[in-house]
Amino acid sequence: MFTFIAVIASCSTKKDSVISRNYHALTTKYNILFNGNNAFDKGIDEINNSYTDDWFLQLPLEPIEFEEDKIIAPTFNNNIGSGFNNDKDKKPTTTFERAEEKAVKAIQKHGMNIDGIERNRQIDNAYLLLGKARYYQQRFIPAVEAFNYVIANYPNADLIAETKIWRAKTNIRLDNEETAIESMKLLLVIRDTLEADLPNRIKEQAHTALAMAYVKSDSLQNAKKHLQLATRTLENQAQGARNLFVLGQIYSLEDKKDSANLTYNRLANFKKAPYKYKIHANIELARNTTNDSISVVVLNTLQELIKDRENRPYLDELYYQTAVLQEKNDSIQLAKNNYYNSLRAANAGDKQKTFTYENLGNLAFKEAEYQNASAYYDSVLQFTKDTLNLRIRRIKRKYKNLASLIKFEDVVQTNDSIVRIATLTKEEQTTFFENYIEKIKEADEAAAQLRLNQMAFANPISGLQPAKKGEWYFYNSQSLSFGKSEFFKIWGNRRLEDNWRWSEKASIGIATKDSTAVNKVNIKYDLDTYLSTIPKEQSEIDSLIITRNEALYELGLIYKEQFKNLDLAKQRLERVNDLNEDEALVLPINWHLYQLYTSLDNETEAEQYKNVILTKYSETKFAQVILNPNVVFSDEVEVNEVERKYKELYYLYKDDKFNEVITQIDAFLPSIPNAALLPKFELLKALAIGKFKTKKEYKAALDYIVVSYGNTEEAEKAKAIVAQLK
Repeated sequence: MFTFIAVIASCSTKKDSVISRNYHALTTKYNILFNGNNAFDKGIDEINNSYTDDWFLQLPLEPIEFEEDKIIAPTFNNNIGSGFNNDKDKKPTTTFERAEEKAVKAIQKHGMNIDGIERNRQIDNAYLLLGKARYYQQRFIPAVEAFNYVIANYPNADLIAETKIWRAKTNIRLDNEETAIESMKLLLVIRDTLEADLPNRIKEQAHTALAMAYVKSDSLQNAKKHLQLATRTLENQAQGARNLFVLGQIYSLEDKKDSANLTYNRLANFKKAPYKYKIHANIELARNTTNDSISVVVLNTLQELIKDRENRPYLDELYYQTAVLQEKNDSIQLAKNNYYNSLRAANAGDKQKTFTYENLGNLAFKEAEYQNASAYYDSVLQFTKDTLNLRIRRIKRKYKNLASLIKFEDVVQTNDSIVRIATLTKEEQTTFFENYIEKIKEADEAAAQLRLNQMAFANPISGLQPAKKGEWYFYNSQSLSFGKSEFFKIWGNRRLEDNWRWSEKASIGIATKDSTAVNKVNIKYDLDTYLSTIPKEQSEIDSLIITRNEALYELGLIYKEQFKNLDLAKQRLERVNDLNEDEALVLPINWHLYQLYTSLDNETEAEQYKNVILTKYSETKFAQVILNPNVVFSDEVEVNEVERKYKELYYLYKDDKFNEVITQIDAFLPSIPNAALLPKFELLKALAIGKFKTKKEYKAALDYIVVSYGNTEEAEKAKAIVAQLK
C-alpha cells in the first residue's frame, strides 16, 4: 500500500522526476492527444467530403469556406497564453470542438510547468492541436494566441516550424498577409541557411502558405512562384494535387497554354493524387486544346473517360467538353447530341447546365432559330444562382432582346393561321377541324396505350408491379385498376357501343357533376367549339391582318438592326410590302428595303425602292439623304460639347422658343452625324414642331425618328405619340 501511494505521489504534476515526466508524457500522447488527433483528422475528412469545388473558377488553395466578418475573440483565464476558458457546462458538438476539448484537458491535467519550464514534452503538441482546432472553428484570434504560446515557450521544439506555418495561415485569414509573408520568408531563408535544412513536408506547407498569402493580396506572379516550389516534391498528395491544379489555372489565366498543359499533364499522371483532380486535369487539357490534330487525340481521350464507369459523377462535364471540341471542329450535330447528353447526366450540376444551355442557345442563334435560342437562354436563367454575374447579365440581355422577336413571330404565325382558316368555306372549315380532332384523338390513344404498356412491363417510374410471367394483363388487378383510371381520365364514362369516342355518346344517366367533368375533359374533341372561335365579321379579320402586318414590319426592323440578319429582315419586309395597305408603313418599308439591298450590293433591287421614295416622298428627309449620300461633314464635336448643346436647346424649348430650337438643331446636326445623342436632338426637334406647326408636320417628324432610330428609347416614345395622334 505504501509503495502504491509513493508511486502516485511521484507522478504529481508538481514534481520534476523521471517517473512523473514519463508518466504524464505517455498519458498525454497515447490517451488524450491520441483521441484529440483522431477527432481532428475526422473533422478534416468531413471538410474534404462536404466541400464542393467550383471547377469553373480558380480553386482556393484550402478547400474550406469561412464566413465573412466572423472573428471570435478569446476569453482568457489564469493560464497565461493558453487562450481557453473553463466553461465546463458547454458540451463539444463538432469534431473540432472535441479536438479542442482534448487539447485543453491535456494542458490542464498533464501540464508540468515547474519554475517557468514545461517538463511534459507533449504539451507543445497539445497547444498546436488547440490552435489548429480553433482555426477550423474560425476562432482565429484564440488560435494565434495558442500558436504564439508554443513559439514563445518552446523555441527549440521539433514542431516549431509547423506551428509558425499555422500561425501564418491564421494571419492570412485575419487579413494580415504581410505579417504572414514576412514570417514565412524568415522561416524558409534563415532556418534553411543558418541551421539545418527543413524537411520537404515543411517546405511544401510553407510555400503553400506563402502562395495563399500572395493570392489573397492579388500578387499572382509571386503565388505562381511559390506554387512551383511547393509542387517540387508532392509529399502531401491531396494538397500537392490541389497546388498543381491551381498552378495550371494561373497559367491558363495568363494564356500560357503550353505551361498550363504541362502542369495538367503532370497532375493527370500523378498516380497518388485524389481522382477528382486527375479527371479535371484531363478536362482542362481538353479546354486548352488549340490544334486540330491534337483535338482528335483529346477527343479520343474524353471518349475513353466517358466509357469508364468510375467517371459517372463527371459525365456532365465530360460530355460538355466533348461537345465544345466538336463544335470547334464544325461537327455541330455531334456537338448538340453531347450537349444533350451533358444535360441528361444523372449528376449534372446546375452551374454546368447554365454553360450547356448557353452554348445550345448560341448555336440556335447562329442558325437563326431564335425561338429555340430564347428557350435555351431562359433555361440558363432558371438554373443560375449568381444573377449579378457579368456573363449571366449578358445572357439576360440577349433573352430580353429575343422576347419581343418571339412575341411578334407568334403574332404572325397565329394571325396567319386564323386568317387562312377564316377565308375557307364552311365545308372546308369543318373538314379541317375534323381532321385536326382525329389527330388529337390518335395521339391521346397512343399516349394512353404507352402508359399502359409501361405499367404492364414494370416501368420503374410508375412504381407498379408487373404481371407474373405468363399471366394475362387483365389478371393483374393493379394493372387493370391503373388502366381504368387512365381511360376515365381521357374519355370519361362511356357505354360499350359503336362510335363510343364521340363526346355526344357520353353515357346518359350518370350524375350531372360527372357529365360536366366529362364534357370539360373532352372539349378538345368538340367540333362546334373550334368552329365557334373562327372570326365571322370582316372588321375582325381586317384587324388581324393589320396586327400581323405591323408585327412583320417590327420583325424586319429587329432582324435588321438588332440581330444583323439581313436575309430574314429582307424576307419579313418584302412580305409586309406585298401585304401592306397602311399608307403610314409604305415609306419606312421602302426605306429599310433600300438600305438592305444597298448593304447586299444589289443595286437593281435597291433602285426599285429608291424610286418609290424619290417619286412619292420627295419632300421627306429620306429623299434628301438618298440624293446627297456623299455630303462631307465638318469634324465631329467633342461629346461634352454635344451634351452642353443639348442642354442649351432643351432650356430654349422649356422657354417656349420652339422656332429657335428647330433652327439651331437643323444647323447643329450636320456636325455630329455619329453622335450617340442624335436621337435626342431629333425628338426634341419633333416636340418643338408639334408645339406650333401642323399635325401632319408633327407626325412626319415623329415617323422619321421611328424609322431611323428603331432600337432607341426615343423611337419608342415617338411611336407612342404617333399612336396617340391616330
